[in-house]
Amino acid sequence: MKINIYYGGRGIIDDPTLLVLSRMTGVFKELNVQVEQFNLFEQKNGITALPGTLKNADGIILASTVEWFGVGGYMHQFLDACWLYGDKDKIAGLPMAPIVMSTTHGEREGMMELASAWEILGGVPLDGICGYIADTSAFERTESYQNYIEKKAENIYRNMNQKMETLPTSNQAVKNRVSITKITDLTPQETEQLSRYVSNEEYVQKQKEDIQELSSIFRDKMDKDHAAEHAEDFISSLKSHFKPMPGIHAAYQITLLDQIKDKDICIKIDNQDMECKPGEAPGCNVHVSMNTSVFEQIISGRITFQRAFMEGNLKMKGDFKLLRTMDQLFVFK
Repeated sequence: MKINIYYGGRGIIDDPTLLVLSRMTGVFKELNVQVEQFNLFEQKNGITALPGTLKNADGIILASTVEWFGVGGYMHQFLDACWLYGDKDKIAGLPMAPIVMSTTHGEREGMMELASAWEILGGVPLDGICGYIADTSAFERTESYQNYIEKKAENIYRNMNQKMETLPTSNQAVKNRVSITKITDLTPQETEQLSRYVSNEEYVQKQKEDIQELSSIFRDKMDKDHAAEHAEDFISSLKSHFKPMPGIHAAYQITLLDQIKDKDICIKIDNQDMECKPGEAPGCNVHVSMNTSVFEQIISGRITFQRAFMEGNLKMKGDFKLLRTMDQLFVFK
């Protein structure tokens, strides 16, 4: 199960919404739920593309903070993008839990606003969390508040997992009766840049195909130049930082998602012995996949394998216990 979190606040340190999301994320991960958080203030130039991330989610959380009035512009931009560019078939029936905390007033109105907007989009709003927080530090220290958040997170998980049916609402009728949004195959950027009076669909499609072909040619050329170099550097680094552990017999496969050639690294460990080479590892105990930039951060010692997994930048299949041993087998410090 996967839950996407879309945070529409400003990311300030004492934002109570971030405290709530942190506590809820911990509960979800204990329930073996994959959680991915999108901070809209960090992706403000690419908000129109974020509705595409809904496709792989089993449920979502829309979270924001009322600092003076309403849930804020970033969240409105995201909802606008869902209306204009989102996959309505995917959104239909997708459960959403609103989280709205306030440092002034209006948290209940904000939560109702998110619920209504999601209903009009065709989704299913769930019971969320709202509250007024005057002192963030006191809120964080109050055990009863933290227990309440954990219980709410468990209920949200159950409701998303069970995909419970809801009764029809007038907001859904608004979408069915008065929605006139024109469906387009263009990306949000193309829609904003091309005037409907001068654009020609066949011309635009031909330009897109030409751009994709040119991009593919240059990308293949760059990948051929760098793939072999990357693979050799990564393998050399893994070998030089290997710390044997007694009793470990395992096979790992690392897949670099943004590589075309030499994207797989096979690691076989038998007590003190370690074999590392390019290629797949059939029947491996652990298969991890990530982008090259993430792997570069790991081998440079800036993050660990487990931290990359907890942040959603590394995906894994297999024995989770053996994933945790990777940080003991390969010490990059």
